[in-house]
Amino acid sequence: MGRHFKSALIGAFVAAAFFAAAGSAAEFPVRPLRLVVPYAAGGPTDVVGRVVADYLARDLKQAAFVENKPGAQGAIGSEAVARSDADGYTLLVVSGSMFVLNPMLYKKLAYDPDRDFRTLAIVTEDPLVMEVHPSLPVKSVAEFVAYAKQNPGKLSFSSAGTGGVIHLAGEMFKQMAGIEMTHVPYKGAGPAMVDLLAGNVQLMFDSFGTAYPPVTAGSLRALGVSSAQRRSELPDVPTIAESGFPDYLVSVWFAIAVPAKVPENVAGIIKASLDQALNDDAFRASLQKIGYSVKRPQSAAEIAKFIEADRARWSAVVKDRNISLD
Repeated sequence: MGRHFKSALIGAFVAAAFFAAAGSAAEFPVRPLRLVVPYAAGGPTDVVGRVVADYLARDLKQAAFVENKPGAQGAIGSEAVARSDADGYTLLVVSGSMFVLNPMLYKKLAYDPDRDFRTLAIVTEDPLVMEVHPSLPVKSVAEFVAYAKQNPGKLSFSSAGTGGVIHLAGEMFKQMAGIEMTHVPYKGAGPAMVDLLAGNVQLMFDSFGTAYPPVTAGSLRALGVSSAQRRSELPDVPTIAESGFPDYLVSVWFAIAVPAKVPENVAGIIKASLDQALNDDAFRASLQKIGYSVKRPQSAAEIAKFIEADRARWSAVVKDRNISLD
């Protein structure tokens, strides 16, 4: 075989490989998408993930399914996605704690949010609701604080796991109010809510979206919301700030990310679909009717700025409470 023939043959293979890769990217997706939710089913991350999966399936005309991989405050599922094939077929449904709090709480974290992931869209941002089981004889934040001081050691609050926003929201409130409560962690907000509804714990700081249905149904009692202003959906529920704790401002957010090495054109296809969802009236309504505030599309720079601001907000709390997951 001559030298020129070999060169031509190699060139043909290279060209074929290039056009095959370009063709596969242009045709993306050609198989089902997997959205990993690193918490148990039933919690807010899971709810948002399933609504997003449903939209992506319709828009990209390919099946999209949610896979729950709970544990270690989202670190197990996050690591699994970080180590997955960077082909765009595995996405991570992100709660803020996974990208903001985990790096502060774990000395040895198996993934790096900035190095291993590209956040394509922040889908929702909402306050927390301070909610109690109706058997508790309190109807306001002030009454709760007074009851806690009169009954030291008798109150417990549930969370989606140690070190998450829901947990640290409780720690922040304990610190500001000067009260003691026992923290009871679960593998997700869903199981934490189940035990609150059963009366096995008395309090939970839950995301607005998952708190709204049981509160409006009367299964739980809302004492306050963690935003600067009251929510129109619950106009009679005051903010925690106006209830005597003006510095208590907390939000929880959910996003969609992919491994950092996903090809630019594939990431662009997914982001375009997500951005279209955030501007889609039906998509927005599907989340808003269950209590979630939907964000508008943001650029990569805007997303990075948003996440950095959240890190600054929580770093003082983690240091003051000396919280670590190692």
